[in-house]
Amino acid sequence: MTDAVGSIDTPDAQDEVSESKRARKGGKRAKKGPLKRLATFYRQIIAELRKVVWPTRNQLTSYTTVVIFFVAIMIALVTVIDYGLNHAAKYVFG
Repeated sequence: MTDAVGSIDTPDAQDEVSESKRARKGGKRAKKGPLKRLATFYRQIIAELRKVVWPTRNQLTSYTTVVIFFVAIMIALVTVIDYGLNHAAKYVFG
């Protein structure tokens, strides 16, 4: 029996809540098989790749040049530091 405001403590109200939770438990994945889910996954990958803004050939060339130049500088820097530390260790330890 409910009061004027309406009580959710009645057994009927609890049954309705628990039934709605059970119905949502599986979701969309429970309705599809593994092959359909895999096909959907690949379709989503292709759709996302179509959204990508690909660089032009000139941009790609300039980006590649910058990366190669930066890597060459870092290699030279690490080589100089290694050479210096090597000679410092030989000087200290004989």
